[in-house]
Amino acid sequence: MLTTCLAAAAQVLFEDRFETKPDAGWRWLREDPHDWCVREGGLEIRLRPGDAHSVRNALVRPAPDRRPGPVAVEVTVTSHRVPTQQFEQTGITWYSDGQPVFKLVKELVDGQLMIIPGRASMTNASVRLRVVVTDRAWTAFYRPGGEGPFLEAGTGELPPAAQEEVSLQGYHGPPDAEHWVRFDDFRVLRLSE
Repeated sequence: MLTTCLAAAAQVLFEDRFETKPDAGWRWLREDPHDWCVREGGLEIRLRPGDAHSVRNALVRPAPDRRPGPVAVEVTVTSHRVPTQQFEQTGITWYSDGQPVFKLVKELVDGQLMIIPGRASMTNASVRLRVVVTDRAWTAFYRPGGEGPFLEAGTGELPPAAQEEVSLQGYHGPPDAEHWVRFDDFRVLRLSE
């Protein structure tokens, strides 16, 4: 089992603080330039109706090479408004060969905000999300309010793929209201084993 103490000996491979625009290397899936902006050092995206296969304004970049050892992908997510739609969600999605294979999100399910996977209750507007991947598995962590230790949300297998990408995204937003989410301090870290 991976532990959060791995963070003590981490090397930053990439970081984006979204100061003016997303850094080079990112690309958009189904971009609508009216539904995203960079404001005060954070990326903000309006959640639209849709699902994992039709998500709009998903910001995607190549995933780090996980063969040499574990890597972490992390970002802080803040909801500007309390989610109201069933399955309204925002967070990190991992793609293998163009298909979403797992996610770590704050999601509204049956009237309850929770972290998926794991279904842990999440009442904070902000949460720090962290996905740790190894050559064969992923483990999802979260830190409510960005404070305290990371808590484990879930884990799963992750077979190798020819092309892997990581995405910041959200969907199942309401069709008749503006629900914006904010992404801050995106980082990719190489962790000690």
